[in-house]
Parts: sequence; structure tokens; C-alpha cells
Amino acid sequence: MANFRRFRPDDLNKLSKCNLDPLTETYELSFYLQYYAKWPSLFQVAEDENGNIIGYIMGKLESSPDVYKFSEHYLPWHAHITAVTVAPEARRLGIGKLLTEQLEAAGDAGNAWFVDLFVRKTNYKAIKFYESMGYSIFRVVKEYYGDHSTDPTQDSEDAYDMRKPLKRDVKKEHIRADGEKHEIDPTDVW
Repeated sequence: MANFRRFRPDDLNKLSKCNLDPLTETYELSFYLQYYAKWPSLFQVAEDENGNIIGYIMGKLESSPDVYKFSEHYLPWHAHITAVTVAPEARRLGIGKLLTEQLEAAGDAGNAWFVDLFVRKTNYKAIKFYESMGYSIFRVVKEYYGDHSTDPTQDSEDAYDMRKPLKRDVKKEHIRADGEKHEIDPTDVW
């Protein structure tokens, strides 16, 4: 049984069970606190009956700066999943799905067009998980990750930018069926 609640700063010392997975990005402490300060309702944790953090999601609501409004890479108002992870012993219990659905509901409440996230191209389990929840590949971001999770001889790894339309996007204007054919440079991501 998991309890879901908002992240608190003292949770920083309890995230290590989740962050030990090599496919989970681990950030500087200030990065986590920045999300807590700016988007506290979009930073949720799942804890077990002993108070151990067994999963979390960090997200935000944003758009590209107005100066990029006429760029082909402009992102309208949307929800973004920065990180979602579940401790290995708590996987396949629906925790990741519930955390993701909470963020999607917040995106709908914030009148966002879609939810997006970045996932390593080699993270096949995560890709399958997101596709099962209605996400699709919107584009490939070349060399997005500064390291490669499965091949230490490579300096970087591509990412899929995956999206799921929200209620506001009735016409499904912010997704595409052929996302793997659209590649961009990481400098084009705002």
C-alpha cells in the first residue's frame, strides 16, 4: 500500500532508493528544491507504510519564451514531466501510473495543451509504459543525454520527446504519428 503526497524538503534524504536505477536522472539538491519552490503541487512522492519514498514525480507547467513564438520548435502552454521513477521493489504495482495520472490531471486543471517528457531511446520499458498510457513519440532529440546508459564507449544518447494530448487539444494538434522521423538538435529544445 502506498501513500501519495506532496514532496517536502526533508524527503531529499529519502530519494536514494529510487535514484539508484541507472536510467533515472539524479540532479543537484538545488534542482529538486527549485521544483519544490516553483511547482510544489507537481512534485509528488509515494511512500510505503514505513515512510520510505518508493516513487516520485517532478513536473512543471510552462511554455517557450515569447521570443521563440514563431519558431518551428516553439512549445505552447504544456505540462512537462521532468522525472518519474519508482524504486525497484515497488515496480509493477501501478505507482508510476498513478503519479503520472496525477500530473496529467494537474495539466488539465492548468489548461495545458499536452504533457511531454524526455526518455532515453534505450529505455525500452519506460517507452512501452508511456505508450500504454497514450503517449507517442513527437520527435527525436539528438544527443540529449550527456552519457549513454548502455554503451560506455559512446559519449551521448538520443532521447525521445514523448507527448500525450490533454483535454484542451481536442483536435490533437500537438502530437504526430511519425515522430521518429523528426530529429532536432538539443539546442532547439526550449
